Parts: sequence; structure tokens; C-alpha cells
Amino acid sequence: METTLRGVGVSHGVAIGEVRHMGTAVLEPPAKQIPAEEAEREQGRARQAVEAVAADLVARGNLAGGEAQAVLEAQAMMAQDPELMADVERRIAVGSTAERAVYDAFAAYRALLAGAGEYLAGRVADLDDVRNRIVARLLGVPMPGVPDSDEPYVLIARDLAPADTALLDPALVLGFVTEEGGPTSHSAILARALGVPAVVALPGAGELAEGTVIAVDGSTGEIFVEPGDEKRAELERAAAARKAALSAATGPGATSDGHKVPLLANVGGPGDVAAAVEAGAEGVGLFRTEFLFLDDSKQAPSEAKQVEAYRKVLEAFPEGRVVVRVLDAGADKPLDFLTPADEPNPALGVRGLRTLLDHPEVLRTQLSALAKAAEGLPVYLEVMAPMVADRADARAFADACRRAGLQAKFGAMVEIPSAALRARSILQEVEFLSLGTNDLAQYTFAADRQVGAVSRLQDPWQPALLDLVALAAEAARAEGKSCGVCGEAAADPLLACVLTGLGVTSLSMGAASIPYVRATLAKYTLAQCERAAAAARATDSAEEARLAAQAVLSGE
Repeated sequence: METTLRGVGVSHGVAIGEVRHMGTAVLEPPAKQIPAEEAEREQGRARQAVEAVAADLVARGNLAGGEAQAVLEAQAMMAQDPELMADVERRIAVGSTAERAVYDAFAAYRALLAGAGEYLAGRVADLDDVRNRIVARLLGVPMPGVPDSDEPYVLIARDLAPADTALLDPALVLGFVTEEGGPTSHSAILARALGVPAVVALPGAGELAEGTVIAVDGSTGEIFVEPGDEKRAELERAAAARKAALSAATGPGATSDGHKVPLLANVGGPGDVAAAVEAGAEGVGLFRTEFLFLDDSKQAPSEAKQVEAYRKVLEAFPEGRVVVRVLDAGADKPLDFLTPADEPNPALGVRGLRTLLDHPEVLRTQLSALAKAAEGLPVYLEVMAPMVADRADARAFADACRRAGLQAKFGAMVEIPSAALRARSILQEVEFLSLGTNDLAQYTFAADRQVGAVSRLQDPWQPALLDLVALAAEAARAEGKSCGVCGEAAADPLLACVLTGLGVTSLSMGAASIPYVRATLAKYTLAQCERAAAAARATDSAEEARLAAQAVLSGE
């Protein structure tokens, strides 16, 4: 019998296929004592397993490239954490086996993360995956992960570790559904990059029986269990219509009456450039530079290394706009040479621009590298600071850019509610704003973007979040400056129309979403987008906002 379930749709498209479940987690190793003379051998086994798992994660990252590479390299650093390894060796010295010592040391670290504020608690899934991989290697059992199958299937998991998501084969994995996660979790972002339909935060997903046929609508978040012929035909018609619309829509982003809305790409490094160019991106709206700094958490990359990497991206968009975000370190991206180790709540501490202002030499080198990378190129370079809280932050960043001799526009990211509320003040110091809706939602609702239990508050359709977007866009319009969106909200085609109606001047997203947004924008006038935005803001919940906007745009 056909039934319908609803989670959070995070990656467009429809997938219909049989359920396959993610491989089960590694069992808890037995707690047995070893003789003292075996301790050194067991410590060697533990070190070898850790290094092998770290190398595997780095290799997976190299294969995947782009954003996935940075995520997996961060996981490899987690595996090699010297304090964690020292704890493992201490436990072995008092009689634990290598596998039991790893299991117990990670459990202790897990408890620390879980109690260190919700931002770091969101990294527990990544930590569990690293632990499972090390223990599996020590036990000589298969790694947990994606099931082996010769036939295409829909993958079901409690959560998907980045190491698994990054190397999913879209030819076999038609789509995936998870019980946990949120719309801005690592897995959701990587799913969009892969172009795989995905639904997260679906309670009870694990109860779907192996082999059950389901249909996954990654746009609406709906799961149809054992869909009948009529439902299948309806979904297939909708998918065909979307495909036709994507093929028909080409050129720069614009509404049907010609209001231009540049569609830009979010990139995590040179590896993402080809997909952005192929999707017709008009430039880069968010160039995340963390990938360079994650290579070595002990020291910043040299200026020469930075120049080389930045120039590769800038050269790909001649005459285009490239917006670079300077290093956003701290919270879930700790770096040993920058990040305080003892912050009680890193998400609310020294992060982003605060970190760079505490280490001006790192900011100075990065800005100098960007200036040199842009020399002689016809690109429109813009550089922005993360986690700007007020005018003083904006002034400090603009002053640093000028001192570095940077010939570019300077901007501020709006990720903190104070920045949206006082956007006009901030715009006295900088030339543009860029809304990071992922973090703006997180800080507005005190809801960690990695925690599925609070996913309804991470929904970018929340009217309070739309109010903050409108405030920032209105301030920019009043100052004659631009205000873009580079958060994941821009990847939702319907929401892209609402953002346009709120006054946002550009939209930046993962390359795979650009054709969907271009095709949808081209169907409506600016006036329709404005009416949809007003209708969404007049509601009291994310679901009501989505339905209200939909009703306006469909003419109901």
C-alpha cells in the first residue's frame, strides 16, 4: 500500500528504486587485558591503523576533489589528533588491546565534543566514522559504508559520513535518505554537488525494509513507499518537465521580464571550477579558501602556494566576478596555529574575522596573495570577510585590504543577526554584502546546522530569516550597493525567486543547482517574485511560507 513520508529535501531530482541500507557500524571490541610485553606491538598496530585510515581519507578526498576534499582532509586530521593518539597509547600501556583502546579513547573524545556546545556536537558523526574505520582495520573486518550492488538502488542510512558521500557513484546510488542531518550538513552539500536526489531528517528511515521500492523527491522532501503506477507516472512526468525546462533555459540569470540576477557558483578550490563553468556560472559568489589551510593545521600556506591556487580560479572566469572569502577558521574548522584549544563554545568565540584580526600576519599574507594572483587578469575580484558583527569589524577588514594594496571591492558576510540589523552602518565601510544563510539561520535560531533534531529551525524558509534577508537587501539598495546570497538557500529554485523578490542582487550556489534556479527564475516576473516574497514573510512558519510563495507563483 502506498504511503507518504516527509523529511527535508536537500538535493533536487526524483529517484525511484529499491532500498539498500548502509553497512552496519563496527561492533564494540571485547574488553580483554594483554600482557605488558605486548603493549609496544599493540601501540604499533594502533599507529599503523590510524595512519592507514588517514591516508585512505586523504586519497578519497583527492579523488573527489573540491569541497569534498576539504571535508575529508579535516577528517584525516581528526584521526591523527596527537592528544587522541596519546590517549590510545596510554590505554594500551595499562593493558587494553589496540582496538579497545581506540574505541574507548574515541568514546571519551566523543563525550567532550557532545558537551562542547552544539556546533562541535555536530561533528560527532564524523568522529564516529573515523573510529569505525580504525577499529574495522584493526579487527580485519570490512569497512562500514556503502553496500555492494550491481543494480541501482536508493541508499538508506542513519547518517552519511562525508567519506561515503564524497565517493557515491551516481550510476548506482539513485538517491539517498537519512534519519539525521540537516539542509546544510556536509552530506547535504556534497549531495547537491553530486547531483544526487537526497532527503535528510526523516524519522524512521531505518525501518524501511531492504528491497522496498520507494520514490524520493529531493525537492519536496517527500518519500513515497511502494508508489503505484499512477504516482510513478506523475513523478516521471514532473522529472521530464524539469529536464526540458533545464535544457530550454540558457544564458545569464534573469526573470521573465528581464530583471538580471547573476547566478554564481560556490567553489571550494580549483577542483570545482570545471563544473561551475559547465553549468554556465557567471562567476564565483563564494570561493572558500579553507582548502589551502587544511593541508597543514600547524602552519599557514606560503604566499606563493596561495597565489598559485587563487590564480587557477581567477583565470577560469575572464571578465567574470569572483568573490573570495578570506579564511574562515574556528568552530568546526579548527587550525592548531590559529584556533584557541580551550574555548567553551567555539561557534560563539574566536572564529572567522575575529581569528584573522588576532593573527594579522595570516590575513596580510592572504590579501597580498590575492592581490598578486589577480595581477594582469581582467577578472572582477571581490574579497569578503566572514563573521562580521558590526561596523568596527567591517572597518578593520577594509583597512587591512587597503594596507595590502588590494585592488578589489571589499565586502562583509552577513551571518550574524547584528550584521543584518545594522547592515546600513556596515555598508559605510564596505562595498557589498553577501548573506551566508546557513550560519545566519544557525545564529538566529540557536540551532546547529549539523543537528537533525533542530532541522526545522535551519529551514531557510523560516519567516524570521526572510525578514533578516530583507533588512540587509533594503539597506544595500538604500546605499546603492549590492547584496548577494551565497548560502545554501540560493540553491532552492522557488526560494531563489523569493530572495529575488526581497531585493537580493545575485545568487550563488553549488554548480549542480544553477540550471534549476536559472530555469525557474525565467518563468516569473520580478513583480511576481516580490508578491511571493511578501506572502512568505506574512506567514508564521517555514512550511506556510513555502506554500504561500508557491501559491502566488502558480497563480492560485
